[in-house]
Amino acid sequence: MIECSINNLSKFYGANKIFQNISFDLKTGERVGLIGQNGCGKTTLLQMMMGLEDCQAGSIAMRKDAKVGYLNQMPVFDAHATTMDVIELAFADVFKLRHAMELLAESFNRLQGEALSQAMQSYGQLTEQFETLGGYDIETQISKITEGLQITDVLQSMLFEQLSGGEKTRVILAKILLEQPDILLLDEPSNHLDLAAIAWLEAFLRDYKGAVLVVSHDRYFLDSVVNRIVELEFSRAVPYPGNYSYYVVEKERRFLVEYKIYQNQQKKIDNMERQIARYRIWGVMRDSEKMFRRAKELEKRLEKIEVLARPVFEKRKVRLDAQASSRTGKIVLETEGLAKRFGEQILLQDVTLSIYYQDSVCIVGSNGSGKTTLVKMILGELEPDAGSIKIGSRVKIGYLPQNVVYADEELTVLTYFSQTHDLTLGEARSQLAKALFLQDDVNKKIKSLSGGEKSRLKLCSLTLDQVNCLILDEPTNHLDIDSREVLEETLLKFEGTLLFVSHDRYFIDKVADKVMAIEANGVKVYAGNYSDYREAEQKLKAKLSDAAPSIAPKEQLAQSPRRPQTPQPKRSNLAKKLERLEAEIEAYEREIKNIDAEMVKYARDATRLQELFLAKEAWEIKLVTGLEQWEKCQAEGTRVN
Repeated sequence: MIECSINNLSKFYGANKIFQNISFDLKTGERVGLIGQNGCGKTTLLQMMMGLEDCQAGSIAMRKDAKVGYLNQMPVFDAHATTMDVIELAFADVFKLRHAMELLAESFNRLQGEALSQAMQSYGQLTEQFETLGGYDIETQISKITEGLQITDVLQSMLFEQLSGGEKTRVILAKILLEQPDILLLDEPSNHLDLAAIAWLEAFLRDYKGAVLVVSHDRYFLDSVVNRIVELEFSRAVPYPGNYSYYVVEKERRFLVEYKIYQNQQKKIDNMERQIARYRIWGVMRDSEKMFRRAKELEKRLEKIEVLARPVFEKRKVRLDAQASSRTGKIVLETEGLAKRFGEQILLQDVTLSIYYQDSVCIVGSNGSGKTTLVKMILGELEPDAGSIKIGSRVKIGYLPQNVVYADEELTVLTYFSQTHDLTLGEARSQLAKALFLQDDVNKKIKSLSGGEKSRLKLCSLTLDQVNCLILDEPTNHLDIDSREVLEETLLKFEGTLLFVSHDRYFIDKVADKVMAIEANGVKVYAGNYSDYREAEQKLKAKLSDAAPSIAPKEQLAQSPRRPQTPQPKRSNLAKKLERLEAEIEAYEREIKNIDAEMVKYARDATRLQELFLAKEAWEIKLVTGLEQWEKCQAEGTRVN
């Protein structure tokens, strides 16, 4: 069923064209990733679907009575509303029913006869409606969502207005997910989530029954969640029936086909033009009207040909050249027993690590675990409460913060860059062009730049500083996919040392060779990239689970003397069933992992890749079913015990 149909949509701001002739449908159960370069109108399109922006041409048709939820819309709430008050607005209608039921229940003692009978009949009807709307499961639903999005009890009790921007976004996301709209519009939903919360959201969206349209630059997220990609360009929306990895392969295949068709047409046009020229020469030489007629006929045929535009595979990209100025000593950075607390809260404790020349280390951890605090202590912006930090010899650090701020944002881009690096205006223009600051862009004031443009300007500046140690705090946050890929290529060529904080798993996989995880019991360093870190973490959890001491039945009974006696065979059967399900789940996970490896192997074979996608989807369905059965068995085992 089509939930939303977008037909020939066009949008202009004054004389500036944002996009035109945009058409695509959104169907029930589809999870569509909307991608495109920064500035191509992705957020504008979502706002138009919500009726917050008008359009100059075209139409948007929503299914009648379809309920729409939009993440990026920040409503205004009562100044005294707590976080939980905002979350519970998702069940406003259900709470009204419950209140009406409570009033009726209170009236039973006062009423008699026919009035009591009618009140009880009304109460029965309301109870049925309450149950149909899931009223008895509200607390369970809220608990599931708040736990997944890490909205703690402390956050739940705070006033909504006191929350940070990221925390507000998580709360609004929780409210929208609880409302379960038919159409879910998400604009960069993973931006304010840590790795654990992103993984939870991915699993939630994969099982979502409604239609999802998500704008995201997180390629790992797109691979995990969406089953269709729509690439938004300035004059069309191009659909791809698969996830992001499929889109990459399929886009190249389509380009090669289009380019071949274009070449063949150009060859045909060239041949026709040469033949027309020959007919005219022969007509003059032989004074032949027949030759001129043939030339005329051929010209008419040529005029009717619709000339294809030359296909362009890659648009202009940022070109950065980060070269280290000189090599450092073997040890670039050492910390020993580092600790930091804020009031009563211990944020970091006993952080001891060594970073060596040409290491590429990614710091990961949950929100609030102290990643940015650690970076600031290394940079000398914060003093540690205990421990020491030692910077190696000949180390020159360049730093890119999460939110780039300039000392004088009234300066133009060109003035700032030429003054900072002592360049002529021509030299400054040449360097800025590599970061796609072209023509009049260089005359913009820094204060008018977007977050992504400020990051690009800072990165361009760092490449001229000739640093040999780069420290980056969420470097991909404001970058589109093309810019992220350029940054990856730049950092892979960088000859110095890298230390960065990131939630972009695709970026970590490409760039990191070590992962430093800030965990509750300290800091651990894992060799390899994000995938290697996750694999090592899962192996460690499995090992700890296997090593957990089991209590003998007699000891169990001694510890729980009041527990009713339960026949042992039932527990035994449950245990066997759990073991069988766990073995099946492991087998499914192995199959999915093998398919992932095959997908890497056949990354450029679109046909084989599509087959693998379908196979992976089938195994994932089996895995989800197996996990559901395992959870039921666990719950049954808990009741038995």
